[in-house]
Amino acid sequence: MSRVWDVPVDDSTRVRDVRVAAEEASACAGLAPHRTATAALVATELATNLSRHADGGRVLINLVERGYDAGRRLSVQLVSLDHGPGIPDVAEAMRDGYTTAASLGAGLGTCKRIANDFDLHSAPGRGTVAVARIDHDPVARGARPTVPRVGGVNVPLGRAEHSGDAWGRVCEGDRLTLLLADGLGHGAKAADASTTAVRHLPGVAHRPPAEILRELGRSLRPTRGAAVAVAQLDLASGQVHFAGIGNIGARLRTAGRWRPLLSQPGIVGAQAPASVPVQREPWHDDSLLVLHSDGLPARWPVPDDAALAGRDPGLVAAVVLRDAGSAARPVGDDTCVVVLGGGSARAQA
Repeated sequence: MSRVWDVPVDDSTRVRDVRVAAEEASACAGLAPHRTATAALVATELATNLSRHADGGRVLINLVERGYDAGRRLSVQLVSLDHGPGIPDVAEAMRDGYTTAASLGAGLGTCKRIANDFDLHSAPGRGTVAVARIDHDPVARGARPTVPRVGGVNVPLGRAEHSGDAWGRVCEGDRLTLLLADGLGHGAKAADASTTAVRHLPGVAHRPPAEILRELGRSLRPTRGAAVAVAQLDLASGQVHFAGIGNIGARLRTAGRWRPLLSQPGIVGAQAPASVPVQREPWHDDSLLVLHSDGLPARWPVPDDAALAGRDPGLVAAVVLRDAGSAARPVGDDTCVVVLGGGSARAQA
């Protein structure tokens, strides 16, 4: 999950690069040829829109786990971000065949129809973010998840092949456990530490957050260690429990107000504190939890669009990432943003 394709789209010549990256990601995820073709088409449409109508931007391609059971498979996630003029009328732009020279639009309706998940957010003067996911199987318009959804976006420093950050989640009954790990440093060894934490999460997710961190400390000793935060949502009690060690940031919006959740200094697997306090906060249907590594500025602007509470959490994560920087100020570290919140399986634009 630490593999990332970060492709800048400065002009039309980069559209092919985005398509090739989507095909490489599909091969890594094990997608069949017809699903690989779908991923390539969506990637091409998103990149084309960036080059034609947004003064450029970037396409981030991550491999993400889908489903909540032990048979989870990897899917291809495509995230298009820009700081362009935005789309004046998103609903109109989502119509099949709609296109203008002043805004995004060409192919967005097709992307929504053929992707397993598609969501888009645009703000005039701030830019547009689109998120699409391509699964192994075509779109299924059946039952939707009854638990809050989780989504994230991962960006490597300097467009490296792997990010030193990784995230994972496990759902068991009424309990959802979310983890974000930031491996110490950068590169392959940092990625090894963070993915080790994610890989061991299913075996300890039934325990409280502080115990999870303690158990992960044993698993991470052979690695260089990582900053790790664990959020555990108990739907039965309507509470979220949080504990963290290291430089993982967290903010929770509940009852319409944002508040920080604090991690303790240290490194899981190397220099962890003897005890870790656990914060307990109420969870409501419109709550949002944002976890992020230290590549995001400490004072990032919280999303000011109340409608985002009901959108795809991967989209919310991408909006947070986009609004925390600018085209002229790239991230200064591996950066991962993960959001826990509501949102339908196939959002309506």
